[in-house]
Amino acid sequence: MFFKKAIVGDSIVSIHGIKGKVEKVGENSVIVEIIENCSGRSFENNRTVVSHKRYVVL
Repeated sequence: MFFKKAIVGDSIVSIHGIKGKVEKVGENSVIVEIIENCSGRSFENNRTVVSHKRYVVL
């Protein structure tokens, strides 16, 4: 399966229903500022880490 790797500033949506803006790109994941959370999970500081295998660039 081919996917586009996000860059800083891209908007993404994770497979868990989290929409966000990429703040930092790592080798295996990105740090995302959460814009919309449909996952039912709560996040303490409005940021989360998402694996490159678990999101789609919008």
